[in-house]
Amino acid sequence: MASRGAGRPRPGVLSGLSHVALAVWALLIILPLLWTFLASFKSNTEIFGDPLQLPGALRLDAWGRAWDKAHVGQYMFNTVIVVFFGTAGTMLFGSMAAYVLARYKFLGGKLIYYYFVAGLAFPIFLALGPLFFVVKQFGLLDSHIGLIIVYIAYSLPFTIFFLAAFFRTLPEAVAEAALIDGASHTRTFFQIMVPMAKPGLVSITIFNVLGQWNQYLLPLALMGGAPDKWPLTLGIARISTRAGYEADWPGLFAALSMTILPVMVVYIIFQRQIQSGLSSGALK
Repeated sequence: MASRGAGRPRPGVLSGLSHVALAVWALLIILPLLWTFLASFKSNTEIFGDPLQLPGALRLDAWGRAWDKAHVGQYMFNTVIVVFFGTAGTMLFGSMAAYVLARYKFLGGKLIYYYFVAGLAFPIFLALGPLFFVVKQFGLLDSHIGLIIVYIAYSLPFTIFFLAAFFRTLPEAVAEAALIDGASHTRTFFQIMVPMAKPGLVSITIFNVLGQWNQYLLPLALMGGAPDKWPLTLGIARISTRAGYEADWPGLFAALSMTILPVMVVYIIFQRQIQSGLSSGALK
C-alpha cells in the first residue's frame, strides 16, 4: 500500500534557498519600516543612541508637529486629490483604449497598441525638459490639473498593456450576445465587460495608486514653484532638509510614517484582489 505522501513532490534545494531569500528580503523591507515608525516616538537623543532601543515613552508630539508645523496634512490632501483624479482618469481612458485595441480589428490598431507599449521603455526623466515647456505653454504649470493630466499620460502605457492582455481572455460570446440583444458597444463595455474584468481592473488600479502616490520626479519638475500645492513626496523632501537644521528628527520620522501607512493599508486590504487579478490574467 502506497504511503500518502508518495505522490507529493519533495521540496528541493532551490525551493529552500528561495524561501531563505524571501525571508531575508522581507526583513530588509520590514525592519527599516518598523524602525522609522518607532523613531517617530523617540527623542533626538534616543534616535542617535542605541538604534535598537525602544522608545522610553509614547510621545505623540512629533506626529502633531509633523501634521501642523510641517504641513503634512496639506501635503496629504494635495496627494489624495491628485492621485484620486489621476487614477480615475487613467482607469477610464486606459480601460476603454485597452478594450478597443484588444477586441476590435481596424487599420492601424496594432500600430497604436505598440505605440502605447513603447512608452514603457521610455525613461520618464528623458521627457522632463520637453514636458515642462509643453505644460507651461498650456498654462498648467504649478497646478493640480496639469499634474493630473501628466499622471494619466504617464500611467496609460502600463495600464493599456496589462488590460489589453486581460480583455483578450474574456469570452467573445458574451459580448456578441449583448450586441444581438440590442445593447450598444458602450453599454456592452460598461455593463458587461467591465464587471467581468473586475479582478484585472482592481489590480491595475492599486498599482496606479501606488505608482502615483510615490511619484517624485514629475511633481518636482512641474510643481516646484507652488509649495502650497506640493504632494507628499516633495513635502517630505522639504521636511527632511529642514530637519537637519531644526534637529527635529522625530518630526521627520513621524511625517514619513504618515506617508507610508496609507499605502500599506491600501495594499493589505486589497492584497487578495491584486493576487487574484494577476493570477486570473495569467491563467486564462
